[in-house]
Amino acid sequence: MSTSVPESFASKGVPPEEARVKELFWKLCQVIAKLRSPEGCPWDREQTLETIKPYTLEETHELLEAIDSGNDEHITEELGDVLLQVMLDSQIGADENRFDICQVIKTITEKMIRRHPHVFGEVKVESAGDVRQHWEKAKATEKKRDSIFDGLPKALPQLARAARLSTKAARVGYDFPDRLMLFDKLREEMDELQEELFPNGPPPPVTAGVDSAPVSDEPILDEARRDRVEQELGDVLFVLANIARRWKINPEEALRKSNQKFEKRVQYIERQLANEGRTIADATLQDMERLYQQGKQEERRQPPTSNE
Repeated sequence: MSTSVPESFASKGVPPEEARVKELFWKLCQVIAKLRSPEGCPWDREQTLETIKPYTLEETHELLEAIDSGNDEHITEELGDVLLQVMLDSQIGADENRFDICQVIKTITEKMIRRHPHVFGEVKVESAGDVRQHWEKAKATEKKRDSIFDGLPKALPQLARAARLSTKAARVGYDFPDRLMLFDKLREEMDELQEELFPNGPPPPVTAGVDSAPVSDEPILDEARRDRVEQELGDVLFVLANIARRWKINPEEALRKSNQKFEKRVQYIERQLANEGRTIADATLQDMERLYQQGKQEERRQPPTSNE
């Protein structure tokens, strides 16, 4: 399946053709309303703003994976699924006499104009930093917030939340002057974590490998000590999130990609063992590590993914 691309895509900042937008958007509005109507879909009719939340989160993650793939048709499909969530939420709001899609569009349009006075007004800016300052001031004025952290979603994944918390603090000047200082802070936090993990002193270092005999992992039974270890480990993760921020890396994205990479490599192990008539439960640690490294080598020989 191919998607026709309008000529207007050749120029940046050019909106799509007005008549085309009206036709397509109105058709989508009609489809969503029909799904929610008495003659529509039983599943769609019974949804509420609360029940639809998990699907919104799921579709957002699928969009991120599509963007990583670089496949434009996949990205287009997943963007449509995210738009569906917005449309369905808005239709639910309309059915409950709370709000509709027109109010949603009107609100975000007015917000974008209001928060970009350097584009739609007379304000002059010199840099992206100036833009951020105007944005934060506008938000504070509009929402009458008492804290710089007000409005930060509580439901954010905690690694992403750590990056957002430190970003907001940095915007008011509370940050290390030199980002290299964060590595000294990381060493400090790692030392404090080791002190809690090994109260009798750190054990001698153990080289990473698969040839040693397995050692059982003893849980921390003392609740007070467990809480201290948890706090110190949290401090380490917070510093790592700050390092990511200072190098303009999204830590949640970085971890998501590492998770995907690990999952892909273990699945490679499973496939190779299946070809041998075995399962991963039958393999030794040495077998699995050999195949893991083999999979890494095969990845490196593959050509880079093209977005074309």
